[in-house]
Amino acid sequence: MLDRNQNKEMIEAVSMLAKEKGISREVLFTAIEEALKSAYKNNFNKQNGAMPINTNVRVELNRETGAVHLFARKMVVPEVLDDATEISIEDARKIQPIYEEDDIVEIEVTPKDFRRMAAQTAKQVIVQKIREAERGKTYDAFIEKENEILTAIVYSVNQETHDVNVEIGKTAGILEAREQMSTDDYRPGERLKVYVLEVDSAGRGGKTATQVHVSRIHPGLVKRLFEMEVPEIQKGEVQIRSIAREAGARTKIAVHSTDPMIDPVGSCVGPRGQRVDRVVAELKNEKIDIIKWSPEPAEFIANALNPATVQSVTVDEKEKSCDVIVPDNQLSLAIGKEGQNARLAARLTGWKIDIKSVSQAIERGINPEADFDVSDINIDLPDDLDIGSDLSDIDLTEEI
Repeated sequence: MLDRNQNKEMIEAVSMLAKEKGISREVLFTAIEEALKSAYKNNFNKQNGAMPINTNVRVELNRETGAVHLFARKMVVPEVLDDATEISIEDARKIQPIYEEDDIVEIEVTPKDFRRMAAQTAKQVIVQKIREAERGKTYDAFIEKENEILTAIVYSVNQETHDVNVEIGKTAGILEAREQMSTDDYRPGERLKVYVLEVDSAGRGGKTATQVHVSRIHPGLVKRLFEMEVPEIQKGEVQIRSIAREAGARTKIAVHSTDPMIDPVGSCVGPRGQRVDRVVAELKNEKIDIIKWSPEPAEFIANALNPATVQSVTVDEKEKSCDVIVPDNQLSLAIGKEGQNARLAARLTGWKIDIKSVSQAIERGINPEADFDVSDINIDLPDDLDIGSDLSDIDLTEEI
């Protein structure tokens, strides 16, 4: 057993660690008991070539005094075949008359020099338990922040993988190369907003510390940035219905107002463009088109092709595709550089979009004014058609 001074020191150390680390005293005491049990099994199992002793033991650590006792647990049997694990009924009843066959008898076996042999093992296990407890606390604190936006500080850049190591508070985070914006320049000490993808309690690649995996390209980053900047979104008066993003280049965001008196686009732009400018600045000048969402597919599609002017939209609800006619001088603008504007509009609306100029339509025998003119659209939507549902419960992840 430990002497009284050492008992007192151990209790004080446990109490101090519990207070300093915010770890339960019981967690630490249990860690010490496990350490002592391990030390007993490892260091006292064989002595001078003698027969192995019983390793089925129970460690009892007094939470008030620090006194430690080890008890070998033996089964009561009619005939003893293994002295280390069994005890006869006669011998058991000398200890306690009520013992019966198959009962478990505990006999104290605390070695005289156990303290010296167990001290190092106990210390190592206690340290490990403290690390595990701290990792658990960190995991619990961050798991609720998945799909949220946090501020990270760049710590270092891996020159081989190009992964960026960041610090979020006192927790390590990683911004993998595939989650980085091409327009970002990651310098140590730089602060940036990141979207929390995943909280890994065990760490990858053999790491043991909790690690937070973050992104700069996820559409959710744009959504959270607008939520931070636009009070009407925070109040629920303006909703973000869908987002299409090519990170570092351009984003289209569809918004809708639950109050007819509130302009959803104007709310997101803000006075003199201040709100959207702050989002653009955080995204390193990524272009952002704020689109007014509509339950009418043709109107929504026409809006999504902004900044191009659309003349007419013909929709095929069965195929969820549409033909869009634009003035000749708007064709390149509607399609965009390398097809980007049309591609983002298709992602934003969920519709396949075929764009033609007025001249192209006439050449193919298509009436450019046919079916749905965007200036006067009135479509009865089927009950099961769901366009641009609320993003609060939807994963905004895209393949970009």
